[in-house]
Amino acid sequence: MVTMDAEAPALFLGIDGGGSTCRARLCDSTGAVLAEAVGGSANVYLDFPGALARIKGCAAEALSAAGFGAGSAARVRLGLGLAGVSSPAVAAEVAAALPGHASVRVANDGVIACLGAHAGGDGGLVIAGTGSAGVALVGGREINVGGRGFVLGDDGSGARIGHEAWRRALRAHDGLAPHTPFTRGLMARFDDDPAAVIRWGLTARSADYGAEAPGCFAAAAAGDPVALAILGEAAAALADLVAALERHGARRIAMVGGGAAAIRPYLPEGVAAALSPALGDARDGALLLAAGRVAGAGSLVPGRPAP
Repeated sequence: MVTMDAEAPALFLGIDGGGSTCRARLCDSTGAVLAEAVGGSANVYLDFPGALARIKGCAAEALSAAGFGAGSAARVRLGLGLAGVSSPAVAAEVAAALPGHASVRVANDGVIACLGAHAGGDGGLVIAGTGSAGVALVGGREINVGGRGFVLGDDGSGARIGHEAWRRALRAHDGLAPHTPFTRGLMARFDDDPAAVIRWGLTARSADYGAEAPGCFAAAAAGDPVALAILGEAAAALADLVAALERHGARRIAMVGGGAAAIRPYLPEGVAAALSPALGDARDGALLLAAGRVAGAGSLVPGRPAP
């Protein structure tokens, strides 16, 4: 176990490691923010060594920005919320790979986002970004619904919106459904060549499909019926996540993510009215995790607990 010099107060470092970016926030024992840093992807499922390297780099950058050297790690209570942490075993592996800190606690990135959204209290969270998922922390239990990745899930996500847009554009091209300005615009980007669309789709990732979502929102705002139908289906899928979290006992539910504000006008009226504002972000949740204020949540794994 790592002990700390009584004259050197603890530092708290919260890291939100997502599939595209890694964000760190360093605070002192009063909660004052000392520094922040941003790095690359930190998905430990897709690239464990690379994710660990980016986490370490992001942590070092935050410490350096606040004027602390490499030897300060022993003062740091580290809280990590990472994409790809799917079990206590994975969390423990991550914690073991980060020696030298006062303590290390690890959870999935959705868990810390939920913690931050409810300031460490019970509640649920619907994530509406490139992917989608629902997570809740209720009475020490962690509940996950939806998500499951682009291939088998992520209903209501930006990636699913973009995927459906291209599917409907191809159907309209084939005369299976009416064309609209939105679907015509999509096909025009590939010179109305469905084979070219298919070639693109063979290598397109969820982020590539998600990049089409803003265009769908813009078309819907102009009244395009296909875009409106797509967003109606996406909103219904997200409303299902809200309902599922409510059934699991979540009383306060927030919605966050890159598409959360844009999809809100399309949600059923009762669902939109029932949503609560997020009280903090994922890095706030990671800091709560670092402070050990969330013991009992299912995927949290202590590393080297501080004294």
